[in-house]
Amino acid sequence: MQVLTLKNLLNIAAWHDDLRWEPFRPGVDIYRFYQDGDQGAAAALLRYQPGATVPKHEHVGFEHIFVLSGSQSDRNGNHQTGTLVINPPGTSHTVTSETGCIVLAIWEKPVLL
Repeated sequence: MQVLTLKNLLNIAAWHDDLRWEPFRPGVDIYRFYQDGDQGAAAALLRYQPGATVPKHEHVGFEHIFVLSGSQSDRNGNHQTGTLVINPPGTSHTVTSETGCIVLAIWEKPVLL
């Protein structure tokens, strides 16, 4: 694996189309940084189209979400640009983005759907 450097990440809304996004869920694309096998840690950017939803899922390990642009909501509130959300193991939620957003997601372990 090579070193990955993304410059100007806080201004991703201006250049996100330069990345090779892949479909993840309906209305949500993913740009993977790394994934350690089927049960290990992973990190990626997630790009939500306006109105997109990620179905209810459970966190087996910690999940760190940093909202880089736009906003997303879950049962804990509406999370605007610049917000860091840490979901501990044993928590679950559905995520939606009414306006669209791009987030940095770091998973200690894969989530359960």
